[in-house]
Amino acid sequence: MGHPTRTKIIIKNKTREKDTFSEYACRSIKAIREKKEEIPDRENIRPSFFHDTDRIIHSDAYSRYIDKTQVFYLFENDHITHRSLHVQLVSKIGRTLGRFLRLNEDLIEAISLGHDLGHVPYGHDGEKVLNEICKQSEVGYFCHNAQSVRFLYNIENKGNGLNLTLQVLDGILAHNGELLHKEYQPKYDKTWNDFLEEYNSCFNEEKFSKKIKPMTLEGCVMRISDIIAYIGRDIEDAIRVRLIKREDIPDAITNKIGNKNKDIINSLVLDITDNSYGKNNICFSEDTFKALKDLMEFNYANIYKNDIIRSENSKVHNMFKMLFNSFCEDLKNQNKDSSIFIHHINSLNKEYLDKTPKERIVIDYIAGMTDDYFNNQFHKKFLPKKHGYNVEENNRNTYT
Repeated sequence: MGHPTRTKIIIKNKTREKDTFSEYACRSIKAIREKKEEIPDRENIRPSFFHDTDRIIHSDAYSRYIDKTQVFYLFENDHITHRSLHVQLVSKIGRTLGRFLRLNEDLIEAISLGHDLGHVPYGHDGEKVLNEICKQSEVGYFCHNAQSVRFLYNIENKGNGLNLTLQVLDGILAHNGELLHKEYQPKYDKTWNDFLEEYNSCFNEEKFSKKIKPMTLEGCVMRISDIIAYIGRDIEDAIRVRLIKREDIPDAITNKIGNKNKDIINSLVLDITDNSYGKNNICFSEDTFKALKDLMEFNYANIYKNDIIRSENSKVHNMFKMLFNSFCEDLKNQNKDSSIFIHHINSLNKEYLDKTPKERIVIDYIAGMTDDYFNNQFHKKFLPKKHGYNVEENNRNTYT
């Protein structure tokens, strides 16, 4: 038997969920893990999804959020949203909706904080290059949804993974914040085999992730929260760097959901709450959905596909390919002094190394890089190194 105070807390946690959660919520006792835990979830003072959040935020991949591009790269502005802030915004909006709709906030938080771990240097533009490299190397495809799961399931903990719950990994795989729908309906009762089939298909079929639906209502909440978190925030960032003006946003959108981030978030959250409370789906009203769809189209035309912020893309494209080829050569030649050995391979188990093609090993390494680390590796590989003030003793030529 455990400590009586801890046992009391565990019982109260279960009672709270039973008494307050919607009938469509995913309770912690429904959590499914692939491997046995040293302390089973039912005996752990931390509910299962709460525990998953701890594992995610203490992972190496989570630490690297701090310097990963959200949308605007190559801007020297400390107030531009980076990936670390984005996932916090998704989590906050998701937990707000979860509380209003009486869902499992712990599950929403875990999915939210882990969903973008697979994003690569230079954001979606970098992702497109890695996908191109994967196809050219004949090792399948690349999508950040599946790569987020890959870090947590196949790479963290020396290649053993973190043993996260099925519901969390599924929510991360299915998040797809680029796809907007009026209604989000879960695909309940997925098994591990169902999940693994979808997960593997993301690497074997291009854009397969667009077909995946979350297995929980909490996963649906996180999916729409991803859009709510970036759609208005990206407008504020675009205005800050003088890419657009606030008055550029059409009145039809502004009159319905506002033109400031705080107003857009408030309008969308309240509309979802009004139209989803007590239901087994997440839904917008017709008018609000149209305004949000129009705003997304506005953002794509004026921000995401704007030639100004994409002007350096060809250089970034070449950097990815040059680094990929160089690290592949390092593996082929067993160059143990290369950073791919020092910072990646040496920390992984034999099973990962034996089962993973060398091209995919390099893709995993590059995908995990922050923007600064990526740039530094490129400089190290392809730009001349300065000697400093003088020649170091151990590099000095001696003549006899």
